[in-house]
Amino acid sequence: MTKPVVYFSREITSENVVRLYEKLGVKLPGKVAVKVHSGEEGNQNYLRPEFMAPLVKEVDGTIVECNTAYDGARDTTEKHEKLMVAHGWSTLFDVDIMDADGDDLIFPIENGRVLKENRVGAHLANYASMLVVSHFKGHPMGGFGGALKQLSIGCASNQGKVAIHTGGASLKQGDFWDKHAEQLDFIEAMAEAAETVVNHFGSNLAYVSIACNLSVDCDCCAVAEDPCMADIGIFASLDPVAIDQACIDAVLNSDDPGRDHLLERINSKQGTKIIEDAARLGYGSKDYELVEI
Repeated sequence: MTKPVVYFSREITSENVVRLYEKLGVKLPGKVAVKVHSGEEGNQNYLRPEFMAPLVKEVDGTIVECNTAYDGARDTTEKHEKLMVAHGWSTLFDVDIMDADGDDLIFPIENGRVLKENRVGAHLANYASMLVVSHFKGHPMGGFGGALKQLSIGCASNQGKVAIHTGGASLKQGDFWDKHAEQLDFIEAMAEAAETVVNHFGSNLAYVSIACNLSVDCDCCAVAEDPCMADIGIFASLDPVAIDQACIDAVLNSDDPGRDHLLERINSKQGTKIIEDAARLGYGSKDYELVEI
């Protein structure tokens, strides 16, 4: 079987992001959802919309997000839409909060060990394809955030996020913390949820990950730790498992003095289990070919 290709460039520019996407050789059909992280109010590390503009224009995409399941500036549609304006997303792009209407698109998970279903924002059904743009960095709960997290937590509705975090035990927002699943179940739930989105779009998916502003914290943190190591570069692939593994490998292979601090966060949360689970579920490969551009 042919290994999936992960394209890589050390130079992080808007033009290079487009260049690496073009290397994938795909034309995403129909209406294109561009999944980004809007950045919590107060966060300093998220990818800025100005940086994203050439890529979004390239695919003629709509920026998509979903509401959070914890208190903050993005837990209701009204607040989230205000933040999208404040952060500049709505100025440059069409923006769609996919669970704005409170309705969910429910994907059954037939053989899930943790979840029996995945709830995503209902507007996901309006798109023929998706470009998943990830800011690769650490995460306080998942260990790291990359393409697989964007497919799972990122596309999940408010209720879907609660379901993933509680291992399917609840859909109630107040249970997000009170009934949180054991760590390994939470990680596996993310992998199971991500598979449903991959299955939904089929081959109409592409992934771009930017490893910059490498904090141990996510863009969902209003008060995030500053980056602990130097920027690495841009990755692009058609395989979500391969691109996440390539980002992890780039950290492992780095001689940056801040590398161990980031790895401690990733390993303490058993973050790479999501890559193992996704590969086991069969929707991607850990074995890839890295092509530097």
